[in-house]
Amino acid sequence: MRLHRLTVTAFGPFGGTQSVDFDELSAAGLFLLHGPTGAGKTSVLDAVCYALYGSVPGARQGGGQGTALRSDHAAPATRTEVTLELTVAGRRLEITRQPPWERPKKRGTGTTLDKAQTWLRAYDTTAGTWKDLSRSHQEIGEEITQLLGMSREQFCQVVLLPQGDFARFLRADAEARGKLLGRLFDTRRFADVEKRLAERRRATEAQVRDGDAALLADAHRMQQAAGDAMRLPDLAPGDPGLAEAVLGAAAVARSTAREQLTVAECTLAAAESAQAAAGRALDDVRELDRLQRRFTQARERAARLEEGAGAYREAQALMERARKAEAVAPALDLRETAEAEHRRAAAAEARARALLPETYADAGAAGLAAAARRAAEELGGLDSARRAERRLAELLDERAGLDRQERADADVLQEADAWLDGWEETRTALQARVDSAQQAASLAEQLAVRREPARQRLKAARLRDRLAEDTNQAVERVRTAQQEALRAKQHWLDLKEQRLTGIAAELAAHLTDGEPCAVCGATEHPAPARKAAGHVDREAEEHALAAYQRADEQRAENERNLGVVREALAAATAEAGDTPTEQLAREAEELEEQYAQARRGAAELHAAQERLRQAGHEQERRVAARQEAAVRSAARVGHRERLESERAALEEELDRARGALDSVAARAAQLERRTALLSDAADAARAAEDTAQRLKDADARLADAAFRAGFDTPRDAAAALLDDTAHRELQRRLDAWQHEEAAVRAVLAEDDTASAARQQPADLTSAQLFADTAARRLREAASAHDAAARRCAELDRLSARATASVRRLAPLREEYDRVARMAGLTAGTSADNERRMRLESYVLAARLEQVAAAATVRLLRMSSGRYTLVHSDDRTGRGRSGLGLHVVDAWTGRERDTATLSGGETFFASLALALGLADVVTDEAGGVRLDTLFIDEGFGSLDDQTLDEVLDVLDSLRERDRSVGIVSHVPDLRRRIHAQLEVVKGRSGSVLRQRGVS
Repeated sequence: MRLHRLTVTAFGPFGGTQSVDFDELSAAGLFLLHGPTGAGKTSVLDAVCYALYGSVPGARQGGGQGTALRSDHAAPATRTEVTLELTVAGRRLEITRQPPWERPKKRGTGTTLDKAQTWLRAYDTTAGTWKDLSRSHQEIGEEITQLLGMSREQFCQVVLLPQGDFARFLRADAEARGKLLGRLFDTRRFADVEKRLAERRRATEAQVRDGDAALLADAHRMQQAAGDAMRLPDLAPGDPGLAEAVLGAAAVARSTAREQLTVAECTLAAAESAQAAAGRALDDVRELDRLQRRFTQARERAARLEEGAGAYREAQALMERARKAEAVAPALDLRETAEAEHRRAAAAEARARALLPETYADAGAAGLAAAARRAAEELGGLDSARRAERRLAELLDERAGLDRQERADADVLQEADAWLDGWEETRTALQARVDSAQQAASLAEQLAVRREPARQRLKAARLRDRLAEDTNQAVERVRTAQQEALRAKQHWLDLKEQRLTGIAAELAAHLTDGEPCAVCGATEHPAPARKAAGHVDREAEEHALAAYQRADEQRAENERNLGVVREALAAATAEAGDTPTEQLAREAEELEEQYAQARRGAAELHAAQERLRQAGHEQERRVAARQEAAVRSAARVGHRERLESERAALEEELDRARGALDSVAARAAQLERRTALLSDAADAARAAEDTAQRLKDADARLADAAFRAGFDTPRDAAAALLDDTAHRELQRRLDAWQHEEAAVRAVLAEDDTASAARQQPADLTSAQLFADTAARRLREAASAHDAAARRCAELDRLSARATASVRRLAPLREEYDRVARMAGLTAGTSADNERRMRLESYVLAARLEQVAAAATVRLLRMSSGRYTLVHSDDRTGRGRSGLGLHVVDAWTGRERDTATLSGGETFFASLALALGLADVVTDEAGGVRLDTLFIDEGFGSLDDQTLDEVLDVLDSLRERDRSVGIVSHVPDLRRRIHAQLEVVKGRSGSVLRQRGVS
C-alpha cells in the first residue's frame, strides 16, 4: 500500500481545505511530520484512517462522527470531507468520505441533517480517467478491507504506530498483551474451538447419561421378566461401573431362568409320555370299534348285492350288443356325411344354373367351363380401352383444373389491383399514427419527470396547511397555559404572604413552658400569638406551590410543542412555497391527466409500427402475386392446346371399344359377370357329380360292415348303438356293481376285521376320559414350559439389547473421554497442560515469538548489538503462562524483564517491537505490501548516538522501497530530516506546509 495524496476539508483542526502530497514526501524515504502541541499532527493520521475505514482510532472516535470530526473553525456552509488517493494491490484508488453534517436550512431558520456519503473511484490507465466503482458504505468498506487484508485495529497498529502504545505493550502483563495480540491476529477462531470443544464435552456427556438411562430401563424390564431372581445395582446414570453391574445381574438372572426351564422341560417330557400312552390306548379302542362296525356294514352290503344280480346281467347283455354296433359306427358316420355333402352340392348346382341363360340349361360341366374361357378372353381385349378411358377422364380433370386456375388468377389480379390502388393512402395514414405515438411517448417521458416533484410539493402543501392549523391551536394552548401559570403563581404568592403574616401563631403552637423560643430564646411565654380565622398553614402553601409548578411545567411543555410545530411548518412551507393547496392539487391533477393521456397515446406506438410493417409486407406480397398470376396465364395457353389434341384421339378409340354400351367399363363389367357365373356353374356341376359317386361308395361299405358285425341289416346295427351319455351311464352301473362286490368280498376276507367281530364290543367312553385327563396335564406342563421359555427368551433379548447398548455406548464413552481430555487441554485445566495455557494463548505465544524474532533484527542495530527480545512461556504466580516478553542483555549475559529498561531503551525497544509486529501482521494479512508507515512520538528520550542508530534503522526501510513518516516535535529531528510536513496552528485553524521537497 502506497499513499499518494490526502485532501481534508473542515476536518479536525483544519478549518479550510488542506492537501498533502505523499509522493513528494516519500521521495526521500524518511520525512518528518512536526508542529506545536495541539496543532493537529495526529489528525493527519486520523484523516488517513477515516478515509480508509470510515472511523478514527480509539478514543478519538468521539460520541458521533458528525460532530467529533468536524472542525470548529469551519464556515457553517462548508462540509467536512476527506479524500485519499492511494495504490493498493496494483490498483490506484481514490476514496472520498463525508461524515453526517448538520447544515443550515436553505429556507427558514435552524439546521437539517445530511447523511454521510462515500465515493470510491479507480484510475483507468488505458483511458487516463477516473472510473466510479461504488457509493455504498458497506461495499466500499468490504472492498478496502479485502484489498488491505487488515481491519482498522490492525492498520492502526501496523501503519500508524501510535503514541505510547508499544511502550505499554512492552511492559504489559500477559493478559493485556494477549488482548492486543488477539485483536491484531484475530484469534477468535481458536477461542471458538475451545468453546466448541466444551460444548461437545457437554453434549457427549448428556448422550452418555441418556445411554445409561436407557440401559437402566432395560435392566428394570429384565427384573420384571425375571421376577425375584434379579437384583438391580444401586447406581445412577453416568456412574462408573454401571454397565458392568447391569450385565452381571443380567447373567445371574439368565442362569436362574435356564434352571427353571430345565425343570419345566422334565415335567413336560413326563406329561408327554403319559399322554402318548393314553393316546395309544384310545387309538386301540377306536380301531376295534371301527373294525366291528366295518364287518357289520359289509354283511349288509352283501345282502343288497344279491338282490340286484338280475339287473346286472341285463345290463351286461346291452353293453355287449353296443360294443358290436361300435364296429359299424364309422361306416354309418361316413354314409351320413356323404349324403349331406351330396345334398349341398346338388342345391349349389341348381342355384348356379338358375342364374344362367336358358341356352346353358342342358350344358354339362365341360361345356360351362369352355363358355367361361371364351368370355374371359373377350374381357382381356378391353385393357387398352380402359387405359384410354382413364386417360380421357384425367384430361378432362386437368382441363377443369386449368379453368379453375384461370378464374383464381383473375380474382388475384383484380384483388391485387384494387388493393395496390389504395396503398399510398394506407401507408401515409399508418405512418401518421406511428409519428403521433412517438410524440406521445416523448411527452410522457417529459411529464413523468415533473410528476414526482408535483406530488411532493402537494404533499408538503397539505402538511403545511395542517401544521398551520396545529400552530394556531398550539399558540392558543400556550397563551392559556401562560395565563394559568400566572394565576397559579399569584395564588401561591398570596398564600405565602398570608402565611408569613400569621407565622407568629404558627411558631407559638410549638412553644413549651421551660423550653427556649426558637426566635427570641426566652424560656417564658406569657402571651403566645393565636391563629386568626382563615390562617394559611404550610400544607396549603405547598399545595399552591405544587399547583404553580405543574402549571409552569405545562406551559413549558406547550411552548416546546409550539416550537416543534413551527419548525415543521417552516420546513413544509420551504418545500411547498406560498401557492395554495387547491391550486397545487389542480395542477397535479392536470399533470396526471396529461401524463395518462400521453401514456395511452404512447401505448399505441408498438401496434402502429407493427401494422405499418405488416402493411409493407402485404404490399410486397400483392405485387409478387400479380406477377406470378400473369406468368401462369401465359403458360396455360399452350398446355390447353395439347390437351385438346390428345382428347380427340382418345374419344375416337373409345367409340370403337364401347360398342352399344355407354362405356368401356360397362362392357367390361358385363363380360366379368358372365365369366364369373359360368365358372361358378361349372364348379358346382363337377362337385355334384363327385358327391353322388361318394354316396354310392358309402352305402356299399355300410352294408358290408353290418354283416360282419352280426346284424341282419344296417338299421339293426344303428338301433344297437348307444350315445355317449347312455353308454357312460350303463358302464357306470356295471362298474359300481363290480366295485361294490369286490369291496364287500375284500372286507369279509380281512383277518383283523373277522377277529374283531368275534371280540366283545369296544368301551370307547372310558378310553376317551382317560386320554382327556392325560392331555390336560400335558397342557399344564406345556404352559409352564412356555412361560419358562418366554422368560429365558425375554431375558436373552433384553440382555442382548443391553449388551449391544453397552457396545454402542463404548465408542461414545471413548469419544466423551477424548473430547473431555481435549476440552481440558485447550481450556488449560487439564493436568496434561503443565503450563495451563489455553489454545488461544498458545497461538498468540507462537505469534509473539515471531514478533520477538522480527523485532530483534532491528533492536540489535538500535542498541549496538546489546539487546535481544525473547519470548518467555514461564508461569507468573498462580496464573497461566505463554505471553511473557524478556530482554537479553549481551553485556551481562542475563535475561531480565523489559520493565528494567530505561526511558530511551524502552522507546527504541518499543519501536523495534512495533516494526517487527508490522512485518508479522503484514505477512499474516496475506503479504500485502506496506510502502508507507508512520511513527508517532518518542524520539525525545534518545541521546544523539542512539537517535542516529534509530534513524539509520528507519532509513534502512527504504531498501524495501518503503517511506517512513516520523510524527514528532523534537527540534533536533528537523535538522536531521530534510523532507518535512509542518502543521501550523492559528486562531482560524491549522494549515499544512511541505518543506525540503522538490
